[in-house]
Amino acid sequence: MHAPPLVGWLLVLLCAGAGAYCLARAGGVPPAQRAAARGEGVMALGMAVMAVPASVVAPPPWSPWLFTAFFGAAAGAALVRRHLHHAVGALAMVYMALAMVWPGGPAGRPGAGHGMAGTDHLGAMTHSAPGGVPLVTALLLAYYTVYVIAAGVRLVPAAAATADGPALAGAPAVAGGAGTADVLRACRVAMGIGMLAMLLMM
Repeated sequence: MHAPPLVGWLLVLLCAGAGAYCLARAGGVPPAQRAAARGEGVMALGMAVMAVPASVVAPPPWSPWLFTAFFGAAAGAALVRRHLHHAVGALAMVYMALAMVWPGGPAGRPGAGHGMAGTDHLGAMTHSAPGGVPLVTALLLAYYTVYVIAAGVRLVPAAAATADGPALAGAPAVAGGAGTADVLRACRVAMGIGMLAMLLMM
């Protein structure tokens, strides 16, 4: 199965936009959340690079190992900071990167390396054994489905409170505080949707 180039570009825009915003606004969140926001921003930019269509930049043979090392380091940093959701996301990206070089994947098939100009990084991942390891893929899909729905529902009351203003929300205004935190949460939801799309196209 090949991922359509349009899907790849949409994922690039989604992840790059979320990553750039997280990094740009990380200074406006409380210090306890700053490292998490920066980590999410870096990871989202890594996801965007992974989804760039190969018709623009042909992926070198060692690119899966580069992604594995990058997201593996991100997972280790998240575990040290005890940010379990970030660790799950980084490990999911490691899983998808390794799927590109598993037996039966693009590197292990006869004729691998021919005709790759018409595919993309995401398309390459979909050539692995269907869904990678089905149980792992199913668990990750379930996790991100629940996360996106739950996080999206939590955004609704926050958005309503911001629209009503500080007086109706019952809290004093903090410059750059609540609004920035709310948009960062929305960026996490966008990243979760991007992760779901990448998993579904494995």
